[in-house]
Amino acid sequence: MLSVFRTSTSILVTACFAATAGFANTASAPEPKTAFQMAIAEHTPQASTIAEFYRTNGFAPIWVGETPEHMQRRTALIEALSNAHLHGLPHADAAVSALIDQMEQARSVRDLGAVEAELSRVYVEYADALYSGTLEPGRVDDGLVRGVEHRSAAEHLSGLAEQGAQYLEQLSPQTPQYRALMKQKLLLQALVDQGGWGATVPVAKLEYGDTGPNVVKLRNRLVAMGYMRPSASPSFDDALLAGVQAFQTAHGLEPDGVAGQGTITELNRPASDRLKAVYVALERERWLPRERGARHILVNQADFSAKIVDDGQVTFETRAVIGKNTHDRRSPEFSDVMEHMVINPSWYVPRSIITKEYLPKLQSNPNAVGHIQITDRSGRQVNRGAVDFTQFTARNFPFAMRQPPSKSNALGLVKFMFPNKYNIYLHDTPQKNLFAREVRAFSHGCIRLAQPFEFAYALLAKQEEDPKAFFHRVLKTGKETKVELDQHVPVHLIYRTAYIGPKGEVQYRRDVYNRDAKIWDALQKAGVALSDVQG
Repeated sequence: MLSVFRTSTSILVTACFAATAGFANTASAPEPKTAFQMAIAEHTPQASTIAEFYRTNGFAPIWVGETPEHMQRRTALIEALSNAHLHGLPHADAAVSALIDQMEQARSVRDLGAVEAELSRVYVEYADALYSGTLEPGRVDDGLVRGVEHRSAAEHLSGLAEQGAQYLEQLSPQTPQYRALMKQKLLLQALVDQGGWGATVPVAKLEYGDTGPNVVKLRNRLVAMGYMRPSASPSFDDALLAGVQAFQTAHGLEPDGVAGQGTITELNRPASDRLKAVYVALERERWLPRERGARHILVNQADFSAKIVDDGQVTFETRAVIGKNTHDRRSPEFSDVMEHMVINPSWYVPRSIITKEYLPKLQSNPNAVGHIQITDRSGRQVNRGAVDFTQFTARNFPFAMRQPPSKSNALGLVKFMFPNKYNIYLHDTPQKNLFAREVRAFSHGCIRLAQPFEFAYALLAKQEEDPKAFFHRVLKTGKETKVELDQHVPVHLIYRTAYIGPKGEVQYRRDVYNRDAKIWDALQKAGVALSDVQG
């Protein structure tokens, strides 16, 4: 039945309702209408916005009826459910079959009311998943503190009633990234069905000038993955060097052209792993705000990068350091709005760092961490020699700590603020050597920038005729100075292990926080399957 339905949707749906057309046409009569209303009420929780929609709408059906509009809505819904897997949503074959059975078996006005209610329930569930995602982020990982936009059931039902299939088509993110990820998903699924990229490469160090069977396996794997043209050479030559570098660049690895352990580990990952990453990326894309800002800042933690995006184009990019991979330091994911920057900032030490790191040192030596000022509740500096730090615990330590502005300040010489309850912001750092690392997870949670001055110039360019001169004029004062941004800039802290680059090239990154693995497990439990045909 299902396969027949997919090949001739409108015909079958019409047939389902042919036997009950009389009931639909007499819905205006008092007694049938009451039965219809009672059926909807019985099958719709009274507190739900679905029930609210029908009460507000006078219980007028949006699915049951033989008008072209009713038929088009039913057809559009069944087709959308049948293709839910294309978006990486849970397979809906069972729901489609159940709906068809219920429609075919409807024999009374009360039955039609039950069909109306069930179609609305299934539709709203699908619409919410496509618009807002299958999962609630915070239930998957406590670092996913992102608030996700939702529409009420009444909004989804009203949208469909007014716009028909067009409303369904606009539910998914209307972004080039989402469309490109869907395309990559189809390509990877076909590749997985064909057996993937062939034989893996033994973990060994392979470099320019090497020869032998492992070099041949490396070459064959790169050819299969599309990073180099077919070659019969058994040597690690110029072509293979370029292929290795292309692979490394596309996977966030240092493009040194040497196939070491890290490169070969990523090279050997099966196509199914990359497909999972794309499924997760589609879900993550649905979590992001629909309006991201004509100008916005995008920090991809998995890529260790921060970008300024103007009208869809990256206009500035710099390397970044993210939170260390421990439970209390991982950088969270959320969106906010950058309001100002502080040049020559003081570092007001977070309470967690004071009690966990500095208090034990002070208890051993009152002169420890001498570059940090200890202050009382009024902000006055405390004489360390007059304090017995051993009498305090993490709970009752009464002092704050502050590092004055300087080149050695933990925040460097500038910080960029989007005030939030997580105390996360972007900033400079004196630890410049960390930006040369391949995996850059070292901070307490904030995002450190490799080129903070240039980042500031780019932001100030919207409001200063000579942003560089302005910045350095303030910097030279040595005074802590707050500079408001005339145009506040949305900031999106994301974590994307699969994404499509500006030239359409697919990029993969390592799951340093193991968040994507958790999301994939949750998607599977929700009914998402790698194959378009659920086995």
